[in-house]
Amino acid sequence: MKWIIVILIILNASWMLADGSRALVLGDYVTPAGGEYAGQLGPWAGFVKTIGIEPRSTLMKTVFVVYGLSALTAATGFGLDQPWGRNLLIVMSILGLWYLPVGTAANMTALILLFLTGGKHARTSTL
Repeated sequence: MKWIIVILIILNASWMLADGSRALVLGDYVTPAGGEYAGQLGPWAGFVKTIGIEPRSTLMKTVFVVYGLSALTAATGFGLDQPWGRNLLIVMSILGLWYLPVGTAANMTALILLFLTGGKHARTSTL
């Protein structure tokens, strides 16, 4: 379970870090190049707009980068059995629920697995 949780968070956080960094450097996020949704952001954009944040603002791009780095730190701490890892991963998973739809699914799944394992995951003995 532990590694499923770590992989879910790393995949989501890595994408957000990469997409936010790209948006800060090049000016925009990755969007579809053609078709019905060409140039459009995902459903998360509507959510953040309703709370008063412009999805393509520097603030939002920075949120992507900071969230990505923080969630990667949490996943690393959890994966390495650091005492702070599990709690930080719970916080970051809750904070990542807004990233509809993929981030919501990944973070919700990670949260469910975290609570099902109750903080206990298999450790290998060095004896």
